[in-house]
Amino acid sequence: MVKLYGYWRSVAAHRVRIACHYKGLPFEYVAVDLERDGGAHRLPGYGLLNPARAVPTLVDGDFVLSQSLAIIEYLEEAYPLPPLLPSKPVERAQVRSLAQMMVSDCQPLLTSRVERRLAIYHESSSATPEAWRQHWLRQSFDALEVQLERTAGEYCFGDGLTLADLCLLPQWEQAQREQLMLEPYRRINQIVARCRTLPCFRQAAPELQPDAF
Repeated sequence: MVKLYGYWRSVAAHRVRIACHYKGLPFEYVAVDLERDGGAHRLPGYGLLNPARAVPTLVDGDFVLSQSLAIIEYLEEAYPLPPLLPSKPVERAQVRSLAQMMVSDCQPLLTSRVERRLAIYHESSSATPEAWRQHWLRQSFDALEVQLERTAGEYCFGDGLTLADLCLLPQWEQAQREQLMLEPYRRINQIVARCRTLPCFRQAAPELQPDAF
């Protein structure tokens, strides 16, 4: 059985959980507490599994893989049904582009390790970590809303669920936690509401994970 190391509130782990549930793939969830006693991810045992000491980490037999998009792409190839990418190369590239807008352009700037380093350099600054996170979320969502006007149907790309939708909902929920004003994002909100009706999204919800709270 596939083993997934994650943390209930991790945006990256969240998108991988959705992928596993969508594909109907049984997996063992192993909680990695990123906050307890400096973080379980810093323990030597986990560092051997994932040198970056981050989540998620996927173990499939003897195969170990980190980085959420790489994991989801692996699941797409190893467990291809139901698919998360269209069949045409151009369309696959467009879906990957949408996913990267959320995963590469925004989410890395919102992690706790970036925030801690920022605080070291700006201890005397009047800017707050909350303002920092809201700034990058707003920039990302502004661009994404425009792009979705070109690509979206029922979901981020046309009328079928794709990798991009798996990235959107966790990022939207993080924006909600950060109290970003989400009302202006009409298209994003429509897609999020639709995703929330699907079993794979409900099963992967952070608050339903064994290590929640």
